[in-house]
Amino acid sequence: MNTLCTPSAWQLLVLSLPASSATPRMRIWRALKALGCGALRDGAYLLPPAAAAPFAALAEETIAEGGIAWLLDVQPRSADEEALFRGLFERNHDYAEFVDGLRETRKTVPALTQQEITRLLRKLGRDYDALRSIDYFPNETSLNAEVSWLDFHAFATQVMSPDEPHAAAGAVQKRDPHAYQNKRWATRRHLWVDRVASAWLIQRFIDQQAHFLWLAQPADCPSDALGFDFDGAAFTHIGELVTFEVLLASFGLDKDPGLLRIATIVHALDLGGDPVPEAIGFEAIMTGMRQRLSDDDQLLAEMGSVLDALHAHFSEQQKKNA
Repeated sequence: MNTLCTPSAWQLLVLSLPASSATPRMRIWRALKALGCGALRDGAYLLPPAAAAPFAALAEETIAEGGIAWLLDVQPRSADEEALFRGLFERNHDYAEFVDGLRETRKTVPALTQQEITRLLRKLGRDYDALRSIDYFPNETSLNAEVSWLDFHAFATQVMSPDEPHAAAGAVQKRDPHAYQNKRWATRRHLWVDRVASAWLIQRFIDQQAHFLWLAQPADCPSDALGFDFDGAAFTHIGELVTFEVLLASFGLDKDPGLLRIATIVHALDLGGDPVPEAIGFEAIMTGMRQRLSDDDQLLAEMGSVLDALHAHFSEQQKKNA
């Protein structure tokens, strides 16, 4: 199929598949639904200029399956007509359903385990990202939905980890590692991702003679101990950085490619954001370790081996790609 599309034009895909092509029909329909197309009628789908690139591949697939496809430029003739086009992509109802779902789900969160909350946040995050990806003309409703999602995420995180640190303002302070040797380091007990990765980083790269204290609550931190990953600690979240990332930047370790790759895993599991392929596997291992081991020293030792292996793997990958 030969197409010539004006970059600024809306795109109209008109297609028809043989009645016998049930499987290809369903596959293409799901792809159109995932794109959030505006349906003019059965078999005629519209997308705004910036989002229309996948149409060409769907047209090619339709033809390859024995169907017919036309990919056409469409220009609205007036502001009113463009408003009608945009109205096909209005997501207010979808956002309202999402926010209503958050409101109902919120009631169940306090009764869930940490692992259940983590899975719930991941699923809802995927749902929200999918909706936002087809919101081609954001408005006040989409902004309100974002506020609702961030509020729900903060609430669920607070239930899951009551002492989870709040991000501090300001810049990361550079530290001289020679001044941080043979120290006592303290963090909240029942280690989770950011704390176990930070403790491993301290032990392997900052203070190899570190002594760790696992606190029942942050207020138990002795005055002569270096706290990390709780409010008021010497090292904790700053801005968009989790504690592991703050430690990297503080001690000049943020040029190590293996550590930076581990940082993406820790950030994704602690704060969310862009998906990281290894994060789900790391979380599963961490969850299993916590189920097996109640002693945080043992947990750090075993997870330390996992982090050692990841660091070696990521560092070797970087060498091969260089």
